[in-house]
Amino acid sequence: MATNLLQSREFMLQTIKLILSASLLRTVVIILAASLSILSVLPAHAEETSQSGDSAQILQAFNQQHKNEIREKAISPKEKQQIMFLLGVVLITLVLITGGLGLAMGLYGKQVFVAHMVFAGLSVTLAIVHAIVGLVWFYPF
Repeated sequence: MATNLLQSREFMLQTIKLILSASLLRTVVIILAASLSILSVLPAHAEETSQSGDSAQILQAFNQQHKNEIREKAISPKEKQQIMFLLGVVLITLVLITGGLGLAMGLYGKQVFVAHMVFAGLSVTLAIVHAIVGLVWFYPF
């Protein structure tokens, strides 16, 4: 048992010495060759079969069903506008609260810095969400 440990330790030391003694370029070439040999394995290809009329009809039925499901899940433009309006109302409210807390701190010396920063963070987050949703839903007009 002890001889096996010594042999494996000696082997590891020899391997480390060999790697460290080799130039950096040689090490890069070895790693590149190993990775290319792994990548050179050809992928397996399925046999191509001609689609018969039945399989084409089945695929068309699945596609039609998928399109119908997408139409059912779609949000109408009126609902999109209502969602954007509600996001805007909440955003304006958060901005006004943040401004009020900032004025209370600056003019009256109130200790509301943490609350001011929390509302500022919420305002910025909601502003980013509002902008992204607006671009995604309404940009192409």
